[in-house]
Amino acid sequence: MIVEPRQWIRRHPRGTDNTLAVLLFAVTLVSTTWEQPPYVRQWPPPPALAVSALSAGILLQHRRHPCLTVVATTTCSTVLGVLGPTSGYQFGSTVASTAIAALVSLAWRTDQRTTGRYTALCVLTLFAASAVRTSDGIHVQPDEVGLVAIVLLAAAVADSARSRRDYVAAVEARAELAERTREDEARHRVAAERMRIARELHDVVAHHITLAHAQAATADYLLATRPDRAGPAMSHLVPTLATALKELRATVGLLRHNGHEGPLEPAPGLARLPALLASFAHAGLTVHRTDDGPEQQLAPGVDLTAFRIIQESLTNVTKHAGTPAARLRLTYTGDLLTITVSDDGPPRTVADTAAGYGLIGMRERARAAGGRLRAGPRPDHGFEVVAELPTGTAPPARPSLTDHEDVR
Repeated sequence: MIVEPRQWIRRHPRGTDNTLAVLLFAVTLVSTTWEQPPYVRQWPPPPALAVSALSAGILLQHRRHPCLTVVATTTCSTVLGVLGPTSGYQFGSTVASTAIAALVSLAWRTDQRTTGRYTALCVLTLFAASAVRTSDGIHVQPDEVGLVAIVLLAAAVADSARSRRDYVAAVEARAELAERTREDEARHRVAAERMRIARELHDVVAHHITLAHAQAATADYLLATRPDRAGPAMSHLVPTLATALKELRATVGLLRHNGHEGPLEPAPGLARLPALLASFAHAGLTVHRTDDGPEQQLAPGVDLTAFRIIQESLTNVTKHAGTPAARLRLTYTGDLLTITVSDDGPPRTVADTAAGYGLIGMRERARAAGGRLRAGPRPDHGFEVVAELPTGTAPPARPSLTDHEDVR
């Protein structure tokens, strides 16, 4: 099985460093035996052998101490350059290979400013060492200029590779963040849709089942006391259950909605309020309605919210108040609709009816429409629900009510 070189290098960093140090030591040592044009003319000078071995050993620390490694290997290469004229070899890029390798490692692991500083230090030091006067009186030779060019090129290539690596890492990080954000947004939308459907199911089921229960209880009572009036009471039970099944089927049908077909019927609004109050009247609850101010056109979402809040409030009166009458007041002031539902039932607290989700759903609906809702016992007796909703035709007014964590 063939292993990719990059994978092997990543898996064996210590072995890679040892191999590199041995190869550079061999290149440096062989360079001290050459003469131009390159051919072997001598054995490696002992001082050059010692300095080359020291420089290769120092290079092994380039991962932990990149800056110190550049300084130390550059110093060793400078010593080799100074020994060149007396030891009989030409100072060039191969003699300074360990310093170049250390500089490349520094550029790969640090920032651009640090790379620039140490590159300048290395270039100036090696150029000064290569410019030692030779026997023929020439101060600067082509190999010395080539040494400077190779050092600069190696540092530039390594810095460019590091910049590209950082750029790719940043792009991958942004892509990963965007993917997580999309997943979070998708989960948030699913949760919001689940909550919306749960509110609709609660409102539909709680309202109609409560009415059906009240009508059935009334019919049962009349069968024992006034059999002649039990028939009309029972006649309202079947339409109530039929309406409940119809709205429940429509609500559950939203789960299969594919986005290409519109709703089967318009969403309920205040236009259906008379029919809603009539259904409560059949269940034995008389609702006295009062309208204050000129009636205004409501946005579709606000219209549905207002209808559901009234529906749930009256349902709670039927379930918990123990009174045959309730009051509904609709007040239009500017761009605000205030809904007040109250009853004169016996004193009770929110804790008495804290098992359901009626008030939680109403409060969520009011907040979603840009309004607020307050619900709690009245000072003398009974219970009251007050909701302030913007009409949707202008920016909503600043709510003046205080939210209560009431659960009923």
